[in-house]
Amino acid sequence: MSVSVVVPQRRLGASRLTVSCPGLGTATWGTTTAAEDAAEQLRAFLSVGGTLLDTADIYAAGRSEEILGSLLGTVVARSEVVLATKAVGVLHDPGRRQNASYAHLLAALDRSLTRLRTDHVDLWQLHAWDPAVPLEETLRAVDEALSSGRVRYAGVCNYSGWQTAKAAARQSGVGQAPLVSVQAEYSLLERGIEREVVPAAADAGLGLLPWAPLGRGVLTGKYLGGVPRDRLDSRFFRWYVGRHLDERAAPVVEAVVTAAAGLGVPPLAVALAWVRDRPGVTAPLIGARTVGQLRESLAAEAVDLVLPEEIRARLDAVSAPHAGYPETGI
Repeated sequence: MSVSVVVPQRRLGASRLTVSCPGLGTATWGTTTAAEDAAEQLRAFLSVGGTLLDTADIYAAGRSEEILGSLLGTVVARSEVVLATKAVGVLHDPGRRQNASYAHLLAALDRSLTRLRTDHVDLWQLHAWDPAVPLEETLRAVDEALSSGRVRYAGVCNYSGWQTAKAAARQSGVGQAPLVSVQAEYSLLERGIEREVVPAAADAGLGLLPWAPLGRGVLTGKYLGGVPRDRLDSRFFRWYVGRHLDERAAPVVEAVVTAAAGLGVPPLAVALAWVRDRPGVTAPLIGARTVGQLRESLAAEAVDLVLPEEIRARLDAVSAPHAGYPETGI
């Protein structure tokens, strides 16, 4: 399947992978996005030159990977996309939610490959840190996945700064191959990674893949007039989106909406342009419940908006994260 390139392509960290900016997130596939709608989302993404597809073994309990696997070879050839997934497992023990043991990770990878209907993924990411398993054991699983050819490159996701640095240092020293990426939540409403994760990634040469670049939907401005009652009744909405529906977020959203009005673009275009052009960012991952929502984000990206310096400075100031000792020195 051939596409006309509209969105830019960027190198992922120090790897040989070239990926589209943005990438397509599939966390809603199999839950609020049905298989037929997922196929339409993929077609829309491919039509603007998209190549990076990001999923995880826990998305919809594996259903996201199954849907994506069913579309490889039908909607698009496997060779025309950069396929990324994640593994860490979910335990029912409230005291330990992750399982990054050697055996579990490799078994999870094999299950992912079966669901995705492929013999390898281009990027395999450790979805979360597991304090109960020595990092050496976790990264031995990464080494095995790389040496066996089931994984081309590896990265981490939701790691803190010191965890990212420690994992990257081990892989660069005695690992099968260096890590190439770190995925983390990053937007005008969530800039915490700038304190330690971004510097750690830059030092290790890792590409940054921001998830939730639209502040879990809040930066679109659609909640400025209030939240629909049916959404307020949703426990998932209160947990996921409600995190960014507070007094701290309000002035940030208002600044985005004001900037968008002045530039004649939708608010999401401003929010995406801001995170896309942050230091170290390779590709924000955009996801949507519907193909209509996805097309809005893709249209905003295709405009290739460059924020004027005065607008960028205003957004930086109103959304600035707290920084103090030791990040700022003594």
